[in-house]
Amino acid sequence: QVQLVESGGGLVQPGGSLRLSCAASGSIFHIYVMGWYRQAPGKQRELVATTTSGGSTNYADSVKGRFTISRDNAKNLVYLQMNSLKPEDTAVYYCNVDLQSTLWSPRKDYWGQGTQVTVSS
Repeated sequence: QVQLVESGGGLVQPGGSLRLSCAASGSIFHIYVMGWYRQAPGKQRELVATTTSGGSTNYADSVKGRFTISRDNAKNLVYLQMNSLKPEDTAVYYCNVDLQSTLWSPRKDYWGQGTQVTVSS
């Protein structure tokens, strides 16, 4: 089994910053993609940013230039540094990991429990 534990959410004023962390643990052979998604009330879950094991990154247009995704492959950690936060960034943020548990396992997606980010004055 694989567990994802997120931390770092909270309440912040517009223009402020937050850093989210997600730690993956359990049966892990190789992690291919780590990413962050978010879901605002009444909206569908959307991609925020992803990063591959090779270091490639991908961002939603709405966060480019403000958010930075990074990962620590040795510790199975992924971070999301969020700067210049806006009220429209308010959502529950979910960590997502695409990995193999063993050499012979198929790739599988895992999700964290979500962490609330609220941007408000």
